[in-house]
Parts: sequence; C-alpha cells; structure tokens
Amino acid sequence: MSANRKSPALGTMLFVLLALGLGFYFTFAAVQGDFGVFRRVQTTAEKAALTAERDRMAREVERMENLTRRLSDNYLDLDLLDERARNVLGLIRADEIVIH
Repeated sequence: MSANRKSPALGTMLFVLLALGLGFYFTFAAVQGDFGVFRRVQTTAEKAALTAERDRMAREVERMENLTRRLSDNYLDLDLLDERARNVLGLIRADEIVIH
C-alpha cells in the first residue's frame, strides 16, 4: 500500500511543477516577450521620440520652404538676399565695422 501512496504524490508533484513552470513561462513572456510590458514601454517611448523628430523636421521643411520662396524669382526679399550674400561671400559694406 505504500507504493500506491507514492504514485499519486509523484503525479501531484509533477502536476505542480508543470503548473509552476507554465506559470513562470507565461509571466516571463508577459513581461519580457515580443509583446510584453517592457517592449510596449520601449515602443511607446520610441513612438514619442519619432513623433518629436517628425514635428521638428516638418518645422524645418516649413522654414526652408519660406526661405526658398523669399529667394525665388517671383518674390525677392532684399534683406534676406543681403544676409545670404554677406554670409556666403563674406561681404561687408564700407561703413560697417567687423568685430570677431
């Protein structure tokens, strides 16, 4: 009769170990898996960074479009043209003093 008592105990122990193993596996997968909590936090942070980068680039494109329009043949901003010529060519007027 003692052999009959060891078999159910062994089966119960294997069932408990299997249940604990599966519980550990699914908990680990829920936290660190491909669709886990850590990956979701990482994805959310990456989305915020990419959104900020997209917005910064959109502002830069708007600024460059404005400068391009202001230097086009249809619309010429003389102040901008003067600024760009001074910057690119290193020009100064005779009545100006340059301080470095």
